[in-house]
Amino acid sequence: MPGRYFEEFEVGETFTTIGRTITEADVVAFAGMSGDFTQIHTDEEFARASVFGRRVAQGLLVLSIASGLRMRLGIVEGTLVALLGLEEWRFRAPVFIGDTVHVRMETIEKRLSSEPSRGVVTHAVQIVNQRDEVVQSGRIVIMVRTRA
Repeated sequence: MPGRYFEEFEVGETFTTIGRTITEADVVAFAGMSGDFTQIHTDEEFARASVFGRRVAQGLLVLSIASGLRMRLGIVEGTLVALLGLEEWRFRAPVFIGDTVHVRMETIEKRLSSEPSRGVVTHAVQIVNQRDEVVQSGRIVIMVRTRA
């Protein structure tokens, strides 16, 4: 099923993704890929003595997983042109190994770009854990194709 074209997005509409549990393998793989071996993520003894009392998943790992969850919705499959940016992004609470996150988002703005074959859509996004706590939030701005 193809994704939505610019014209099909409606300001005020909301979407919720499925959940995804953050695993030890995720943290280790992301550390290897990104080079982020910060002790709070990779050293259990160090993390135990921290304010969190245990290891915390990398914030950018959680954001990356949320990006994948958003894509699984299929709403921009074949119509996405580009990710234009993250605005006012905040890391609000730690995510621990074993936490399950999902994404809630609302279309808050849309406008045609200078090129009539494309439009810009802005979503207010919240990444939420299994306790319904917002762990990250901000706006994601994307460019999608128009039907024209």
